[in-house]
Amino acid sequence: MPIQTPICDFGQKAHDFKLKSTENKIISLDGVRGENGTLIMFICNHCPYVQAVTKDIVDHCNELKKLGINTVAICSNDAESHPEDSFENMIEFAKRNKFNFPYLVDETQEIARTYDAVCTPDFFGYNKNLELQYRGRLRELKNLVPVRDGESDLLKAMKQIAETDKGPEKQTPSVGCGIKWKNN
Repeated sequence: MPIQTPICDFGQKAHDFKLKSTENKIISLDGVRGENGTLIMFICNHCPYVQAVTKDIVDHCNELKKLGINTVAICSNDAESHPEDSFENMIEFAKRNKFNFPYLVDETQEIARTYDAVCTPDFFGYNKNLELQYRGRLRELKNLVPVRDGESDLLKAMKQIAETDKGPEKQTPSVGCGIKWKNN
């Protein structure tokens, strides 16, 4: 059953993190902060919603980099119950899809909880002051196939944030698989 992201809490500050990347580096919020904005994505390897937009994610991140927006992806799923989201598989997924941004593992799930991430993909678009301005979808999906009419919601919103520090008032929630929480 797909889960929708909540409405954007405009102005909410980004939370710091220090997580291991698939390149075995410890990455922090300050380490990925962009001059004109920062996109934090909660994704995973196995989710069909993520898989449907992975190529778009990589392409968008290339575009956003040119605008001074940096991107980071975080996988918070329980790898015990979902081994396809293990750290080793994250490394492979990042290589296979030519990720041009850090892909981080949130083993304790603390960061996902701090951000109130609910699904994969879950996009958090921040302005240069690390104030939340976007919490919506990448683009419309029909039967897990991206609808390619015009620019994506995410790209349009992040461009607006880079130019004005403000996200669009009207945002369509992202839809995806619920984060796979540990039973503890």
